Amino acid sequence: MTVNISESSPVPSLFSPVSLGKIELANRIVMAPLTRVRAGSSGIPGDLMVEYYRQRASAGMIITEGTYPNHASQGYVGEPGIATDEQTAGWQRVFEAVHAEGGRIVLQIMHAGRGTHPDINGGRRILAPSAIAINNKTFTEKGEQPYPVPEAMTTAEIRAAAEDFVTAARRAIEAGADGVEIHGANGYLLQEFLSPAANQRTDEYGGSPQNRARFVAEVVTAVAQAVGAERVGLRISPEVDLGDVFETDRDDVLATYGTLLDQLRPLGLAYLSVLHAEPGGDLVQELRRRFDGKLIVNSGPFGGQTTREQALQQIEAGHADAVVVGRALIANPDLVARWQGGHPENEPRPELFYGPGAEGYTDYPFLEAA
Repeated sequence: MTVNISESSPVPSLFSPVSLGKIELANRIVMAPLTRVRAGSSGIPGDLMVEYYRQRASAGMIITEGTYPNHASQGYVGEPGIATDEQTAGWQRVFEAVHAEGGRIVLQIMHAGRGTHPDINGGRRILAPSAIAINNKTFTEKGEQPYPVPEAMTTAEIRAAAEDFVTAARRAIEAGADGVEIHGANGYLLQEFLSPAANQRTDEYGGSPQNRARFVAEVVTAVAQAVGAERVGLRISPEVDLGDVFETDRDDVLATYGTLLDQLRPLGLAYLSVLHAEPGGDLVQELRRRFDGKLIVNSGPFGGQTTREQALQQIEAGHADAVVVGRALIANPDLVARWQGGHPENEPRPELFYGPGAEGYTDYPFLEAA
């Protein structure tokens, strides 16, 4: 389906088209990257995942759940990967199904860093900027266990990790993805480098804001050079203290993320995605200015499920070019039609968010069946 892009209206509507780099969206509702752990032990997207994403193709753009670029970086039991030909072929079926419905889909590449466990990643080494463990537990195939102390990455291992992102991006684009999103948020590897709590290195990748931003800048630049910047987005979550990243000093946050975006601005990336409680606040809007490109925002986790009114307000107030929506799209595969027509919504079933089956995944009713 070809979307005719028109952005001449002085006040864009949530339901108007927008282009993010070379990705043309029919509306400004973006499906959040939502961990659903339905890929089994193989990490290969199967029929269930194909149907799940196909159902939600009317969203302006789908961002897939976090997908590991190598086996050691797997963060969850049942998480999909794009580290093998079989996993890539599984994703190709997903992309084809979404495209057959006229949708757009980008693959989120996620390296869990220290946010994993040997009983999740097949007994492989766990690498992070510094040898500092997350003070919490994670769910493994053997039940809940404390996060282990990771190994501090060598310079060679940092460069290898960057190359893994590049390889994953190439696989995704060759399999038919409209783009890729680099996951630099939520306490995973890239944000671990950005955070002074998780990164206590003394080499060129640690210490100053410029040094802590270096790895993320290198990853995004390398991916953009490999697959085209106009097909690459970056997700960040400044001040969102998940996974013990603890970014509590606003001046340091602005210095770190500001210098990162200063470096990325000339690339001409497709978009910047920001997870933050105040999308219209000073921090996010200053980062938007430094990025000087399309901004998509997600504030859902902080005030409950994103509502139609909140999404409309973000666009009409000019806070963002598109709005990232999570739980409402889990429960309403046809959310765009429901919001556009002011129709009632299905309620999400959080107890079924994570699990192996179709229940609570592909069985939410559409409007005509409700």
